[in-house]
Amino acid sequence: MSGASPRLPAWYYGIMVLTLGISLLRETREFFFQNGPRWLYILLLAFTLSTLTTPFCRKLALRWGLVDRPGGHKIHQEPTPLLGGAAVFLGFTLPLVVNGIYSEQFIAILVSALVLFMVGVADDSRNLKAHWKLVVQLLLAFGLTFYGVCLNLLPQALPAAGIVNRCLSVIWIVGITNATNFFDGMDGLAAGLAAIVAFFLALVAMQMHSPFVGWAAVAMIGACLGFLPHNFRPWRRGEIFLGDAGSTFIGFVLASLAIYGDWADLKPVVSIFSPLLIFWIFIFDMTYITIFRVVRGKTRTFRQWIEYVGHDHLHHRMARVLGGPTQSVLFIYVLAVCLGLNALLLRYAPPFMACLLLSQAFLIVVLVSVLEANGGNGKQEEGHEKQALSAAPRKEHKTARFRRPAQSLPSSP
Repeated sequence: MSGASPRLPAWYYGIMVLTLGISLLRETREFFFQNGPRWLYILLLAFTLSTLTTPFCRKLALRWGLVDRPGGHKIHQEPTPLLGGAAVFLGFTLPLVVNGIYSEQFIAILVSALVLFMVGVADDSRNLKAHWKLVVQLLLAFGLTFYGVCLNLLPQALPAAGIVNRCLSVIWIVGITNATNFFDGMDGLAAGLAAIVAFFLALVAMQMHSPFVGWAAVAMIGACLGFLPHNFRPWRRGEIFLGDAGSTFIGFVLASLAIYGDWADLKPVVSIFSPLLIFWIFIFDMTYITIFRVVRGKTRTFRQWIEYVGHDHLHHRMARVLGGPTQSVLFIYVLAVCLGLNALLLRYAPPFMACLLLSQAFLIVVLVSVLEANGGNGKQEEGHEKQALSAAPRKEHKTARFRRPAQSLPSSP
């Protein structure tokens, strides 16, 4: 790519290779298994694997023509390789396999996520119809409920409690999966936000003595952080995108881990609101754009809603308010951390303090909504929107069909 911005230095990769080599030694594994924190070993392994495999995924994307070209609703200005999600997938999966972390639920989540990842690659390549992708997501989410990855909001003694819990679980998994995909609209947003969500999932899992969820969440943290330097470089364009394959895989795994873990000991308020606070940015954006598009008459049918592509998501609105994509991404990071801290405090709070924490989280969302209403939604004229959103190039969450011989594309380093 002509005029490409500088990539990561050689010494950085040298440190990663050395760290990976030391991590794979049998003595290192035994030390962490017996004496050291096992989560740290998983984190380092996931981070280094994701970092080192991302350049190879970039080369494969260029060779196979998996490239996202500018045009339409997209705001990036140069063709950019997809397939970054493959590096995150490997960085998440291999450390758990190497550490012998197996369970029936883990295998079910992993196989389902792999199928969804392959569908995402096909979508990045051939631009599949939205309703077919939704059908696959519904089937995979419903199948997970038969392996214990299911909400238990209603007591089993109640009539039809099992059916209701399964339906709510499917709605949760599919909703978070697509909301994560929607947030893959600016450099570093989806991967960074996923790392923050996984961080708070890991902390809650440690508190609840749920090692599987904790280790899986830590692996996701390392995989996303390892990919991030290639994708999020403030005020410069990213080298590679997650693609639909990566963003849907990340959302599916995080949503599944959230309903597989225990959230509180006989505290229904904590059990319900803790995961909602951690994932609240995803839920808020999905709810907001649904209401906004229906009220404005932009979508009148369910099919129009799932196929609509626009610049009305939270990150687009905040970019217009704050003056650019980088500012928007950093602001959303801070917002996610604030809501995640509320979720942690909620676990140990008495009823009165729990109400105050929930009220605080609600007020935070109200303040953001007021800020958007005064500055974001009122500045959607074509010229201003293009200027604000193109301050750092990035793609919208839909990808164009693009197949061209590898030699016509710029070579990767």
